[in-house]
Amino acid sequence: MTEISNPWLFCGKPFTSDDIQDSYGFVYCITNLKTNHKYIGRKYFYSKRKLKRKDKRRTTLYSDWEEYYGSSEELLKDIESYGKENFMRQILSIHKTKGDVNINEVKEQFARNVLEDANYINRNINGKWHRIPKHIIEGRRYSK
Repeated sequence: MTEISNPWLFCGKPFTSDDIQDSYGFVYCITNLKTNHKYIGRKYFYSKRKLKRKDKRRTTLYSDWEEYYGSSEELLKDIESYGKENFMRQILSIHKTKGDVNINEVKEQFARNVLEDANYINRNINGKWHRIPKHIIEGRRYSK
């Protein structure tokens, strides 16, 4: 087993491939320790692919989850600028199905208000909901 320099943490302890068991993936938070900016995302431990176009058999491909640092361009630029050692990678929850991973990522993003909280660098949720301009947020009125 290869030593990971900045491992994923789950319940405060390094998470290894031995901990996967029958799980499909996880929801995570990556925190920039210099700026305190955070990113909420999801990652699968593996995926299933068809072997060939007309072949109905599927093969399991293991992902790069141990070395993964997200898909956000802003996050990846920050990692390049600050170095991987200045980021904490936390697994928030682990799930047994792809659907459960996906729905819990969205739930976590809405619960943390990632589109309106300046501490989060998420630019969208599920590709459907996008960061809201400040003038729209400031123009809201609510009943008391």
